[in-house]
Amino acid sequence: MAIEVKVPTLGESVTEATIGEWLKKPGDAVAVDEPIASLETDKVAVEVPSPVAGVMGKQVVAVGETVEVGALIATIEDSVSPAGDDTPAPRVKDAVAPASSTEPADDAGDAALSPSVRRAVLEHGIDPSTLKGTGKDGRLTKEDVVAAAKAKKDAPAPAASTPAPAAAGSDRREERVKMTRLRQTIARRLKSAQTEAALLTTFNDCDMTAVIEAREAYKDVFAKKHGIKLGFMSFFAKAACLALKDVPAVNAKIEGDEIIYHDYVDLSVAVSAPNGLVVPVVRDVNQMSFAQVEQAIAGYGQKAKEGTLTMQDMTGGTFTISNGGVFGSLMSTPIINPPQSAVLGLHRIEERPVARNGQVVIRPMMYLALSYDHRIIDGREAVTALKIIKEAIEDPMRLLIDL
Repeated sequence: MAIEVKVPTLGESVTEATIGEWLKKPGDAVAVDEPIASLETDKVAVEVPSPVAGVMGKQVVAVGETVEVGALIATIEDSVSPAGDDTPAPRVKDAVAPASSTEPADDAGDAALSPSVRRAVLEHGIDPSTLKGTGKDGRLTKEDVVAAAKAKKDAPAPAASTPAPAAAGSDRREERVKMTRLRQTIARRLKSAQTEAALLTTFNDCDMTAVIEAREAYKDVFAKKHGIKLGFMSFFAKAACLALKDVPAVNAKIEGDEIIYHDYVDLSVAVSAPNGLVVPVVRDVNQMSFAQVEQAIAGYGQKAKEGTLTMQDMTGGTFTISNGGVFGSLMSTPIINPPQSAVLGLHRIEERPVARNGQVVIRPMMYLALSYDHRIIDGREAVTALKIIKEAIEDPMRLLIDL
């Protein structure tokens, strides 16, 4: 008997997804809750598990097609043996015709791939069945896929049988790639923010001397006690909490003709993922310790790299911090993350000459940028909030005495 597999509930306000990858081929044996497909939604990749143990049947939709919640995407053939017991039947090759003749017929891809490996395979366009794994029990690792992609890139292109005429000494190429659903959503939301919000950015610079000295003095004992490195993000997260407490409009949002103020801080932290920028949410940062903030951010960063962020991880958020400094940015005007009303942009630390007590000295400086929705936040409030953050970073004692 064939069991239907349908698109599961994907989360609040998410009604459709795109088939990103089939993890099982028709005829493959599958276990209960074993992922058979990967869906790309507006926010994250979601795996579809098999509801029963059996044999992969028909794939109703192809990779790249859009499906709605509850739509039929595949079937699982009942695995009960003729004797009537519950022993799963062995894999039956060619029991069901493949959904696409372009799928590799090799069995090397039968072993389940980890989420990070699957994301790497999709990102680099590598056929996993052609690779030899170097991991435990011969499993593929992300490094195997990256190495294969590099080798493929470095390999000389095959000569075309009928080369098109080209200008002497030129190597002009074009590649047309369909945007992922995540990238389409990023583009739509960012453009919507520019269109709907009255965006404005205020700047300041920040002397990082005190924070750098504090990290240097306590980094070893901090790591030993908490098992995590003491980074800059926890200082800025706690400094932001001080600012949002004193200037609540920066932690508010517009809903219809009303302003909603939050007495908590759910901090959205922009991190880089294989398919683009994602913004997981660290909840109740105002109640967290430095170590808890660092652990939460590090955990989300790892999940983003592996492609295992969930809908719950991405939902909500009242304020965003985006650190372009890790990529070398000196200054930027970040765009708010709707329906939030403000975002703090961090940048690279650079030694610059500054005046201190009538003397020119060299200090590690960082430019800070606060972009905000002028419909809800006045210029005075935005400047005040950024000044509070600057002062808390330059004098971290303020973070301890709530000043």
